[in-house]
Amino acid sequence: MEKLSYQLEGFEGPLDLLLHLIAKHKLNIFNIEIAVLLEQYLAQMEEMQRQDLDISSEFLEMAARLVYLKTVSLLPKKEEAQELQKELEDQLLDYQQYRQAAGRLAQGFTWDRFVREPEKLELDPTYRRAHTPQELQAAYQNAVGRGKRFLPPPVEQFSGIVSRRMVSVSSQAVTVLRRLRREKQVEYAQLFVGKTDKSQLVATFLAVLELVKGKRIRVEDQGRVSVVVLMEDGRPMCREEGGSL
Repeated sequence: MEKLSYQLEGFEGPLDLLLHLIAKHKLNIFNIEIAVLLEQYLAQMEEMQRQDLDISSEFLEMAARLVYLKTVSLLPKKEEAQELQKELEDQLLDYQQYRQAAGRLAQGFTWDRFVREPEKLELDPTYRRAHTPQELQAAYQNAVGRGKRFLPPPVEQFSGIVSRRMVSVSSQAVTVLRRLRREKQVEYAQLFVGKTDKSQLVATFLAVLELVKGKRIRVEDQGRVSVVVLMEDGRPMCREEGGSL
C-alpha cells in the first residue's frame, strides 16, 4: 500500500519543519534549545490536527524523539543527551545542504533544454606537455630508483656472511694439543693471543671445553692465573690436522 504523505506550508517532512522552526525563532542549529524547539513543534502538530490533516508517522516519530531527548537532558548524566542532540544536528545540517542543492538544480531546470549525446573523439597519443630539465631529471631518478628494486642485491651485502672464514673446532683442538705437547702447560689467556677473528676465538674456546670433557687436558688455577695442563695418560696426543682426536 502506498504511503500517504502531505505538504503543509511547504513542509515536506519533520526535518523540513524543524529547519523552519529554527529559522523562525532564530535558534542556533549548532546548539539547539530542545525545550523551545519541542514546544514549537508540538504547537505545529496541534495546528495540523485542527485542520483535520492526517499526521504522518514520521512527524509522530520526530515528536517522540524530541520528547525523549528533553527527558534525557534533565538527567544527571548528560552524555547520552549530548550524543542524541549531536546526531539530530548532523541530520538537520545534511538535510539543509540537500535542500539547498535541490534548489540550485531546480533553478537550472527547463523543459526546453536539449541534451546531445557525447561525440566520439579520435584518440591523439601525441604528448604536448613541456617540462623543465629539473623535472626530467627528477623523473629519471625516480624511474631508476624503482627499477633498482627488481635488481639482485650487490655482492657487498653478503661479504660479511659469505667471505667470513669458518674455523673448525677440531683444527683448534689440534693446535692446542700440539702447543701443550711442546710446553706441557700454558696460561689459558695465551691460547687466544694473536686471534682476532671471532670464529677463531669461539672455536678455540669450544676446543678447550671438548678437550677437558675428554680428559685430554685440565685447567688449574695458580694464584690469579688459569693454566691449561696436558694430561699424560698414555693416549695419543693427536692426529694430523683435520683428523679425529
